[in-house]
Amino acid sequence: MNSMIQGVEILLVEDNENDAELTIRALKKNNLANGLLHLSDGEKALNFIFGEGEYAGRHIEERPRVIVLDINMPRVGGIEVLERLKSDERTKLIPVIVLTSSKESPDVHRCYELGVNSYVVKPVEFEDFFKAIASLGFFWMIVNQPPA
Repeated sequence: MNSMIQGVEILLVEDNENDAELTIRALKKNNLANGLLHLSDGEKALNFIFGEGEYAGRHIEERPRVIVLDINMPRVGGIEVLERLKSDERTKLIPVIVLTSSKESPDVHRCYELGVNSYVVKPVEFEDFFKAIASLGFFWMIVNQPPA
């Protein structure tokens, strides 16, 4: 089994390479990127979480501490990923942060209805984006007490 997929603490599901790179840089700068895995779409994320497809055989009881999830992605969107995660007893307690450019009220409402832990609109300015990611990483990796 690939060592990159063992010990994943942060699962970043983001199709925009620039946003993913900025997110990873902000987390690394604050020493919060150990155990980070970036996947580019919801289908890959579901395969990883549930040990299917290219991740068949992965021990699914090894869950990430937090999932950072974009909504607007190809193949399988973030809301569908969230629906599947929060409807399965094995994964419903994994904290999920939606990090998206969508300020649309129906998206926000639907995500909270499904059980998202946090909904964050991506700041447009570089410095604001960097600070927001650092704050999120610090809270979810250091301050927050995850379920056992």
